[in-house]
Amino acid sequence: MEPGRVDRSYQARCLDISVDRSFEDFRRQYEQAVPPYDATAFNALVARGAPRGDVLALMRERAPHNFLIYWSSGDLQPMMKLAGDPPHCVEYLMGNHTIAERMFRHDAAVMLYAPLRTVISDGHDGGARFIIEQPSRALGSFGLDAIHDVGVDLDHEVGALLTHLEIPVPTYLSE
Repeated sequence: MEPGRVDRSYQARCLDISVDRSFEDFRRQYEQAVPPYDATAFNALVARGAPRGDVLALMRERAPHNFLIYWSSGDLQPMMKLAGDPPHCVEYLMGNHTIAERMFRHDAAVMLYAPLRTVISDGHDGGARFIIEQPSRALGSFGLDAIHDVGVDLDHEVGALLTHLEIPVPTYLSE
């Protein structure tokens, strides 16, 4: 291996969860539980050099279930339908920068996995699907307990969000 080069590998666990609601109903519910990131509010804290406590308080206020949507693709269905693929599908980057910071202080490369990537699509049975990669798997690849522990916390936070959304929580997220 070259000096200064680190190769990490891990076995991903993709959680593909069936949801007993329509795509539109579940998407609406998800976006209410995970609101959009408001850059203006957080940038105001940065501009005044606010203490960490103010950042944490704003995150608690803005992210009632510990996550914000930093980006969304919008529904990919109109474009994919041009190729004959009719299902609805939306990609999201969902996260919490105060949680990410707990890992960032140990290795900035964790930002490859934070925020978390999620997908909501039409299911095979008429319902919806929620798809996410188990956070602790990727974050455990850093070989640092402090980062892996945050990954496990994220597993539990995702599980709590799924509980709020009234969809089954895979045991991998609650172990």
